[in-house]
Amino acid sequence: MSTRSETRRERAHRRRGRSFIVTFAVVVGVIAAIALGGATLTLAQGPRTTGVQVDPEAAISASGSRVIFTTTQSLEEVSPEQVTVEPATEFTVDTSGRSVGVRFALPLWDDTEYTIRIDEVTGVGGGPASTLEETFTTPALQFQLLQRGEDGDTIFRSDLAGDGQSVFTHAHIEDFRATRTHLVVSTIDAGGSHLVVTDLEGGDERELPLPGDGLVGNLQSADRGDVVGYTFTDADLGADGGQESALYTASQRPADADAPPTPVVLDGGDPRVVDWRFVPGTDSILMLTFDGALNLVSGTEAVALGTAIGIDGIARGSSQAVVERIEGPVVIDLATGEEEPLAATDPTAGQVSSVTPLPGESGATLRVLAQVDGFDLLSTDVAVVDAGGAARVVASLAAEDTLLQTCVSPSGRYAALLVAPDAVDNPYDGYLLPLPERLETRIVALEDGTDVVALTGFDISWCQNGPPV
Repeated sequence: MSTRSETRRERAHRRRGRSFIVTFAVVVGVIAAIALGGATLTLAQGPRTTGVQVDPEAAISASGSRVIFTTTQSLEEVSPEQVTVEPATEFTVDTSGRSVGVRFALPLWDDTEYTIRIDEVTGVGGGPASTLEETFTTPALQFQLLQRGEDGDTIFRSDLAGDGQSVFTHAHIEDFRATRTHLVVSTIDAGGSHLVVTDLEGGDERELPLPGDGLVGNLQSADRGDVVGYTFTDADLGADGGQESALYTASQRPADADAPPTPVVLDGGDPRVVDWRFVPGTDSILMLTFDGALNLVSGTEAVALGTAIGIDGIARGSSQAVVERIEGPVVIDLATGEEEPLAATDPTAGQVSSVTPLPGESGATLRVLAQVDGFDLLSTDVAVVDAGGAARVVASLAAEDTLLQTCVSPSGRYAALLVAPDAVDNPYDGYLLPLPERLETRIVALEDGTDVVALTGFDISWCQNGPPV
């Protein structure tokens, strides 16, 4: 059997094959070493931040905003004791895989630098602990308010410096509400009420369907779900019947533009609604009907809460509602149904004429205290009152001025006082929601009572409902 000697080309080819295998093995080894070294270095250093998600603008306008840290390792559970937020605010913590989130219970203060620090963060695989930290600054506060005028009514966007810009104008605006993304405006013409939805700049105008021809009142917006609610009365209401103060909800979402409004109906009792509120952070409604029945409604379910004569409000970021019963004001925990009397203030501080719950679960309220002599009003004080009834005055009005409404900013940092100056010589207009022709919104800081700014107009977008009729 004959053999053939190996050619020079074949020998070279074989050498190149061996060289490739050796080179490939070396490269794989280097990559493995780098990977192992990187993993070892990561474990040696502890978890490190690879990214932080935070929306400062959303953080000052709504409860539940988050700061999310993403790290190089899957993490052991982080406890609230490991987290420091400066300036201090209520928060919760959740850990998932390589991420840890800090959720704020209430909106943050505007124009403020916040630092979030998480200490002793460890990976599930062990190794040393590390510290995660992020600092951000919230933007200046902006809001909307309404001015009525002889040549039409205008919604303005303003700031705490008093710099305003017109965003929406109409011949007759009764009321409006502002959400994070929309303005919902109640207008009136010869045919009755209309609900107009725009973006925050007054553009992309469209109209929400109503239950029929009639009048809209008590317009409100929910904290979530792009939902608004209102009471509706038929234009042809008379002896033959019709809807009167019927409660409806509707979606603001463009995808639901043609969807009819949803009636909020109770079985039995008087269907007419005298007052109502969206429960913050939920899709539930607290409603008071003309027969004095107070109900907590969620979908088609209703929980009876006895009788009442008024709803003062529900604290943002909590389930605590202040309700006026015949025997006096009470605080109801809407999550449990438990209630207790609202702590009274010292009688010498003045007669309580209104109560506004402050955000959070502290039980604090903002109360209007009037000093009277018989039928004469001597002065009006606005006071922050703690859960025990201790009052601290943050604003005072002269006897000739009338305080129509108090509203609190979402974070609880400021109060807006709607004032009718020189009330005796300040006639009311002819709107469905009648108000004095000259109105002023005074903003004060609740921390120390500092006067921040005074603006012409009313219905500041902090308010959960319009001025009382």
